[in-house]
Amino acid sequence: MQRLDGGSAVPPSWGGGIVALGNFDGFHLGHQAVVARAVAAARDRGLPALVATFDPHPRAFFRPDTPPFRLSTIEQRLRLFEAAGADAAVVFRFDAALAALTAEDFVAERLTGLLRVAGVVTGEDFAFGRAKGGNVGMLADLGRTGGFVAEAVAPVGLDGIAVSSSRIRDALRDGRPGDAARLLTRPFAVAGKVAHGDKVGRTIGYPTANVAMGDYLRPAYGIYAVRGRLPDGTVLDGAANLGIRPQFTPPKELLEPHFFDFAGDLYGQEIAVELIEYLRPEATFDGLPALMAQMEADCARARAILTSL
Repeated sequence: MQRLDGGSAVPPSWGGGIVALGNFDGFHLGHQAVVARAVAAARDRGLPALVATFDPHPRAFFRPDTPPFRLSTIEQRLRLFEAAGADAAVVFRFDAALAALTAEDFVAERLTGLLRVAGVVTGEDFAFGRAKGGNVGMLADLGRTGGFVAEAVAPVGLDGIAVSSSRIRDALRDGRPGDAARLLTRPFAVAGKVAHGDKVGRTIGYPTANVAMGDYLRPAYGIYAVRGRLPDGTVLDGAANLGIRPQFTPPKELLEPHFFDFAGDLYGQEIAVELIEYLRPEATFDGLPALMAQMEADCARARAILTSL
């Protein structure tokens, strides 16, 4: 799938398409419904199917000091868009120039000007333009005068409640990764490059692959049953500490998965670590023997959980 710059005119082959438009952080069930509708409309009309998103997230631009909240990186989202059937993805860089555009100017300059859209699909709660001055009603009106059709997709419900990124964040903060996975249709995954650490785990028989949390939302700190996905497609079961390692000083926030029965070198590789089940909070222990006994128990429990899936 081709990635296109939302600040430049798209190549002729991608112009005149149906565009799913939104932030799509996490790409949950509701986002998937929006993209599915755009792809279906594009196929019906023999047009390109595109997904347009924003990076960085507008919240990060307007409130740079806000705690990390992202559910996915742009790279993860692009892979998910491709799997959902999109032919290309348009990434609008959210900067001061984009933030200053009125809703009318955004449509005129970006949608009809650079993308030459034939149709736009959003969620019903989509807002756009300076100070969120535009909504789906305005987008439909602007489409009628601008020569494209705008369609809004209703929220998707699960357990009688609308699926939302906020709901997923709440589940992760509460230590409920399984509930988050139901809303996402897959486990929440932290992707990052494996870095060298202090190698304490290796000295006690539990080597770990250290991954920084970056801009991701911080789920509940603690021990998790996890699955790791390597660049070559290998899937590894394991147990991970996510947090600040209170047993050791100085505190250092990391996601540290220990993969069972694996002795390879992962340093420098980009891996994804999926949080499957929360086992317990972080804790301190009366010396390394007590810590190692607990780690053995955690790993045994994680193995049992992952084997049963």
